[in-house]
Amino acid sequence: MNEQSQPAGETEIRERLEQRDFHEAFERLLRLYSGRVFHLSLSMLRNQTQAEDAAQEIFLRVWKGLPGYNGAASLSTWIYTIARNTCLTELKKRASRPTVSLDDVGFEGTLDHLPEMQTTDPETGVEMDVHHMLQRLPEKYRRVLTLFYLEQKSYDQVGALLGLPLGTVKTFLYRARKELMATNKRALPAAV
Repeated sequence: MNEQSQPAGETEIRERLEQRDFHEAFERLLRLYSGRVFHLSLSMLRNQTQAEDAAQEIFLRVWKGLPGYNGAASLSTWIYTIARNTCLTELKKRASRPTVSLDDVGFEGTLDHLPEMQTTDPETGVEMDVHHMLQRLPEKYRRVLTLFYLEQKSYDQVGALLGLPLGTVKTFLYRARKELMATNKRALPAAV
């Protein structure tokens, strides 16, 4: 990968790694990717606390893997692959744990008290809570949308990170946008 196509800040991190200054490389890497890794984890796990825990686990794995990082892939691809795999492992663990049904008597009526949609009403109109809207999408659409728009990955990068062909990435993005627009229309108040 040439330096022109590397994300801002990645060049300095690579230089630190070449100098075997792992501590400084990790500090810079943490500043550059912590928010992005958290948002990816949140989009996959759908739980803030679990996403925070996953982000810590991801950076622990990154720290342990830094001496073996060979530079074959960009740092962002390497980190996102670790993040994706860590989240998928957590999802598998979660699936094997017993869960509580929302139909249980203890949860009756609780969902009725939750706000349907968080909104603000600035002079420009109604703004929807992006994360709430993403939660309404199927997992496959949410991951593609998060990587493409929130993490600003290219079609090819999204495909590589998720193991999807380019056409599937584009299809998922199209369908996700269409579903978001339909959700947005249902959430807006009717015109007077």
